[in-house]
Amino acid sequence: MYQKKKSDERNNNHTMVTGFILLGFSGVIENQVFLFLIFLCTYIITVCGNLSIILAYKLTPSLHTPMYFFLANLSLLEILYVSCTVPKMLSSLWSECNAISFSGCAIQMYCFLLLGSTECYMLGVMAYDRYNAICHPLLYTVIMSEVVCIQYLVGSYVIGAVNALIHTTFAFSLPFCGSNEIDHFFCDILPILELSCQDIWINELVIFVIAGSVTIASFIVAVISYMEIISKILKLRSTSSKKKTFATCSSHLIVVTIFYGSGIVMYFRPRSSYRIVQKSVVSLMYTVISPLLNPYIYSLQNKEVKSSIKNIFLHKIKF
Repeated sequence: MYQKKKSDERNNNHTMVTGFILLGFSGVIENQVFLFLIFLCTYIITVCGNLSIILAYKLTPSLHTPMYFFLANLSLLEILYVSCTVPKMLSSLWSECNAISFSGCAIQMYCFLLLGSTECYMLGVMAYDRYNAICHPLLYTVIMSEVVCIQYLVGSYVIGAVNALIHTTFAFSLPFCGSNEIDHFFCDILPILELSCQDIWINELVIFVIAGSVTIASFIVAVISYMEIISKILKLRSTSSKKKTFATCSSHLIVVTIFYGSGIVMYFRPRSSYRIVQKSVVSLMYTVISPLLNPYIYSLQNKEVKSSIKNIFLHKIKF
């Protein structure tokens, strides 16, 4: 009888939670206007930079290759990825209204996990694509055919969708009691779990096994691919070829290091070592900084992309 009453009480607590409060950067109230301007500029630059790569791919037939196919789709992914967290953060900084509904929080978490998981596999696929282009140039068009590229793209989204659904379902099926203040600037899985009044060891196990598999598996693919590429580069006789190939791979490695590194630090360390400042800084690396840097890292060292973007803008100006 006592156990049933306790369970009913928990269920009531759970159903009474109609929303959360995102604490975000509330600890730096005096700098909120400055932060708003910084993040607004960053968001605009990120969207415009990634959009320019998508337009360059769409309007330039010579860029219709597997490498640029994945790059354009990564840019689209980055626009969606940054748009599921930054607009709400900007709204909170501007209006100081940090409230988010229960369903809104669940949707934000699902979208964030979907796009983040998809990007993990997308970066792995892009590394595998570069491996085939450099190490198997004669078979490249066969290995990375249009059908295969689409299959890799769809597969990345499917894995991301399943991963996001599992974590979101497990997290929001927990009873929440006490404080409804999320110690973060968006509805991330770990801060949400901290609000539960139930033992969350199952959720932590799911994060470790499933999220670990998604992250580590794609990370291993990327690392092995780049190791093979570096080995191939060292065997080249031409110094100019070495520099060109290494420049391309080094830009990819920067993206991989920032995204995977910050993600691993955030999700695979003891909860007791978390602090709001540390969480915010690390989270900004893969939610804001990585999407900002991607288009410039991939395109600044790529003459074809730069030339295509330049031609598009010149054409628009003349028109």
